[in-house]
Amino acid sequence: MRIVSFGFQTWGRKTLQALIDSEHEVVLAVTHPAAESSYKAIWNDSVEELATANGIPVHLTERADAATIDLVKQAEPDVIVVNSWYTWMPAELYDMPPHGTLNLHDSLLPKFTGFSPVLWALISGAEEFGLTVHRMDEQLDTGDILVQKRLPIPPGATGTELVLAGMELIPGAVHEALAALANGTAVWTPQNKAERTYFHKRSDRDSRIDWSLDAVDLERFVRALSEPYPRAYSYYRGERVEILDAVISEARYGGTAGRVIVQEGGGAVVCGAQSHRGENHALVITRVRTAAGDEHTGAEFFSRGGYLTDAAA
Repeated sequence: MRIVSFGFQTWGRKTLQALIDSEHEVVLAVTHPAAESSYKAIWNDSVEELATANGIPVHLTERADAATIDLVKQAEPDVIVVNSWYTWMPAELYDMPPHGTLNLHDSLLPKFTGFSPVLWALISGAEEFGLTVHRMDEQLDTGDILVQKRLPIPPGATGTELVLAGMELIPGAVHEALAALANGTAVWTPQNKAERTYFHKRSDRDSRIDWSLDAVDLERFVRALSEPYPRAYSYYRGERVEILDAVISEARYGGTAGRVIVQEGGGAVVCGAQSHRGENHALVITRVRTAAGDEHTGAEFFSRGGYLTDAAA
């Protein structure tokens, strides 16, 4: 089959590599120009570089405009394969090939449609995550499913570890999907849209800790926002502080949410949800980083006690 690839960042590059390694022909690679903004600069391995090294024509564009559609039409693909494409694609484009357009989305659709699905899955307390290959349609991540791969979310896993594990599912999923199309054995499973959950793009505000959550949610939140993602943060004595590592307390504590009250196991204990009842575990912050980039143990940094707050004031 003749394939046109649409992709960006490391997800797009790994998908293109899987297509190159298949028995099919990649006739065009469409990708976005390099970007330095927020999440687009994370996992930014170049699709353009890989395509060029393999003699594949490359088209750089921010969106699927008329020129892009014309180039794809000239390439005469049997299928388009998409992973990590940031802008809308019109039906004129995704319905063009005989086999339509396959999109790779790193969640178990219909759950976690939208953006940063792996991070949101961990933050939300999901027990598993994965990768779905589905047919693109007029809505976001809602098309019929062709291939789905699952992985458990292990205790203690970080967001970064899960993202990397999810990326390793790409080659197998791509090859299975292409084989099904080529062999005429594709089975399309419609999504139950009543089960769909949609998550928005993450911004700086979404990394701020909400001290009204319980200790389990707080600890998972800190783990989800691991390097290279923007870290979980709060404010202490007027200074923004990143919370790098934390655990759930062994003892139960009472007081006011956000209050630093005592030390446990080398970390600083901070009260969370329903702490006024004195029945819940708390978050023990073990490592922090200041706005100046200095790192400290939680016990050292919070030795004066006080409160972690939502704002600098």
